[in-house]
Amino acid sequence: MATAVLFGGPSPEHDISILTGLQALRELERAGRSATGIYWSKTGAFYALSAGVEAESFIEGLPRGSSELHLRSGEGGGFFAPAGRLARERRLELDVVILATHGGPGEDGSLQGALDLAGLNYTGPTVSGAALGMDKWAFGAVVALAGLPSLPRALLSSATTALDFPGPYILKPRFGGSSIGIDVVSDLATAQARLASNTHFARGCVVEPFRADLLDVQVAVRTHPQVSLSAIERPLRRSAGTEILDYRDKYVGGEGMVSAPRELPARLAPGQAEQIEHAARVLVQVASVRGVARVDFLANDDELYVNEINTIPGSLAKHLFVEPPLNFLTLLDDLVDEALTRPARHYSAAGADGLVLRSAGSIAAKLA
Repeated sequence: MATAVLFGGPSPEHDISILTGLQALRELERAGRSATGIYWSKTGAFYALSAGVEAESFIEGLPRGSSELHLRSGEGGGFFAPAGRLARERRLELDVVILATHGGPGEDGSLQGALDLAGLNYTGPTVSGAALGMDKWAFGAVVALAGLPSLPRALLSSATTALDFPGPYILKPRFGGSSIGIDVVSDLATAQARLASNTHFARGCVVEPFRADLLDVQVAVRTHPQVSLSAIERPLRRSAGTEILDYRDKYVGGEGMVSAPRELPARLAPGQAEQIEHAARVLVQVASVRGVARVDFLANDDELYVNEINTIPGSLAKHLFVEPPLNFLTLLDDLVDEALTRPARHYSAAGADGLVLRSAGSIAAKLA
């Protein structure tokens, strides 16, 4: 089985993606599996990595020993090593690509679409599932239509004159992760000022009521070999003075999400575990979940709300599957098996039989 682990990418979560990708790569190597590391640079180029690369190798940019790859679509597409002076172009023979790409084009459907066109099998969300999960406005609408509890959410622009809920407000990039670019403000005027100063809002901003009494709770779900849920986690803030669970809380500690402080399993109010599990299973269907995803909630002792979904979670959520225990290699093997037995997309030209073209007549005549 020829497997690649693809990570990095032009995303604010580039560094976290490297940690997740290296964790997966090391686990496969430890088990004696054939695995190639493919690094997606901040500028969008792809590189095959030499064995044994560590996280610090990426601090200065491209690790030593890396070789450029080109991704080509169409029949016989895939990743290719360019031709050298004395060698011909070489196609990497890959059965499956494990995606460890967080945020940006690696998690919004862009990369998934490119791999579909190249005819490569890959793990994680489909194009549609990735795009929906990355769009906080669209995902919030799906949650509401599914009858799941959610806080009110609105699009914010310079033309917004009023909101249907009072402040304070939390502002989130419409297309972005769960922690980078988040702002908490007291009033609408300040919120609109942030639109110009926060670069993460360039493609859109959603606004919700900020509720300091609601804390983060999350659960991972995987869809193969059958839908199953992890233990429920309550991430902990490193500082009691912070308003939200931020990037440092989640990732700064050496191993990405694995080293973040947490309460696992979370201590919940009576009945909340059942509510969380029900909501997660509903979202598998309505949000087109594939692979491993993490569903984030906001909760206190009396209320529970669906917050967002992370379709390629940090460390592939391996640290959450503790009841019953699931080792990382099994998780990766199941992702690979799903990618092979349930490919994300097969394109077909069925129906394009030339009938319309034969009856079209002269295009020039139609323009006259």
